[in-house]
Amino acid sequence: MLLKFLHTADIHLDSPLRSLALRDERLRERVQVATRDAFSRLVDYALAEKVSGFLICGDLFDGSARSAKTGAFLIAQMEKLRSAGILVFYIKGNHDAENPLSGEIDLPDNVHMFDGRGSKVQVMDSDVWIHGVSFNARHAPDSLLNKFPAPVPNAVNIAMLHTSLAGTSNHDLYAPCTVVELQSMGFDYWALGHVHKREVHCKDPWIVMPGIPQGRDIGESGSKSATLLTIEDGQIATSEIQSTDLEFQEHTIDISACSSDDQLRSILRERVEEIAKLVAPSIAVVRLTLSGQYARRWQMIRDTDLWIELIHNLANDTQMLWIEKVRFDLAATTGAAPDASASSELQMLMKEISQEDAFSAAAIADISKVLEQLTASQRRQLIPDESSLQDLYQSLSASGVEYMVALMKGAAK
Repeated sequence: MLLKFLHTADIHLDSPLRSLALRDERLRERVQVATRDAFSRLVDYALAEKVSGFLICGDLFDGSARSAKTGAFLIAQMEKLRSAGILVFYIKGNHDAENPLSGEIDLPDNVHMFDGRGSKVQVMDSDVWIHGVSFNARHAPDSLLNKFPAPVPNAVNIAMLHTSLAGTSNHDLYAPCTVVELQSMGFDYWALGHVHKREVHCKDPWIVMPGIPQGRDIGESGSKSATLLTIEDGQIATSEIQSTDLEFQEHTIDISACSSDDQLRSILRERVEEIAKLVAPSIAVVRLTLSGQYARRWQMIRDTDLWIELIHNLANDTQMLWIEKVRFDLAATTGAAPDASASSELQMLMKEISQEDAFSAAAIADISKVLEQLTASQRRQLIPDESSLQDLYQSLSASGVEYMVALMKGAAK
C-alpha cells in the first residue's frame, strides 16, 4: 500500500513581506497575497498527488492580527482537501499560539489539531500513526519531547514538532532538543517546523525541517519548498517540491570592464535580462550590487539616484523583476594620479571631523532617534549589538563624505 504525505510549516498567512522598496502597485498587490498563493499551490499539489495527509508543523498564522478574510481563505482550502478525502494534521507553533484565529475558527472535520498535551491519530485504517504536540503559549522555553506518546509497535510513526532544535541564528530558542534526542525516541519520521531554512538533519530516522514555503524578505532569498514523503511497505522516501512563485534574490554585477556610461548601460541591460530568464516563469524581488573598479566611480556616486531609476526601469521592462535595493560596492581604479584638488583636501577634513568624539557621539544620537521609529525586530536585525551601531555610523559617515565630494567634483566641471 502506497501512502503520500505533504509536510510543510511556517506558512505565516498574511505576513507582511518586509521589502522596503515595493514602489510598484502591481508588485505590492502580488506581495500582499504571496503567502496565500504559496499555501494554495501546496494544496493544489496535494490534490494532484492524491496525498493521504497534509502535515502543517506550526506557524500557519502570523502574529496576533485578526482577519476574517484569512479565516475564510483557510476554511475554503481545507474544504478543498476534504472533498478529496485528504486529512490535515496541524500543530500550533509560537505564532499560532498568540493568534486568536487559530482557536476561534471552526475548521472542517478533516482537520485534526493537536493540543498541548500531546496525542496520536491513526491515518484511516493504515499502519501509519501521526503524533503531535502544539504550543500552548507564545514561548516554549522547555523541551516538548516528554509529551509525545510512545510510538505504536509494528507501525510507521510520524511525529510533528515545532522546534528550534539546539538553536540557530535568527530564530529564538523554542521547544529545544537535539537531533540525538530525536533519534532516540523511536519515531520513523520527524516532521519539524520553525526554522525557515530547509534542512534534512538525518535519514535514519528521517528528521526534516522543510523550510518556509514563501520567503518574506531578502534574508529569505531563493526558491522555497515543502517535502513530499511516500510510505510503501514500511519504507519512507522523501522529495523536495517547490512552493514559491515569488522569490527574493541577490545578484552582483561586476562593472570593472566598463569604460563609459554607455557601455555600463549596455552591461546592465544584458545582466538584468539574464536574471529575468533565470527566474522565469516566476517573478523575483532583487537586491542588486554593482561591484568592481570603475573609472567613473565618483560620477556614479554623484548620480546615484539616476542610476537607481535606470535599473528600476530595466527591471520593470522584463515584467518579471522588481528591484528591492541597489547597492554600490565600487573601488577607485588603480594607478590613478594622486588627487591634490581642493575637493580632495576637503574630503580628508570631513573624514577627520567624522572621527572626532563629539561629532560621532552627536551623529550616533541622531541615528538612534531614527532607529526608535522602527519596530523592535527591525532594530534587532539592523543593530544586533552595540558595536553594530558604531559600524552603522562609520558606514553612513563614509558614504556621506563620498557623496559630498562627488557633488563638489560635479559642480566644478
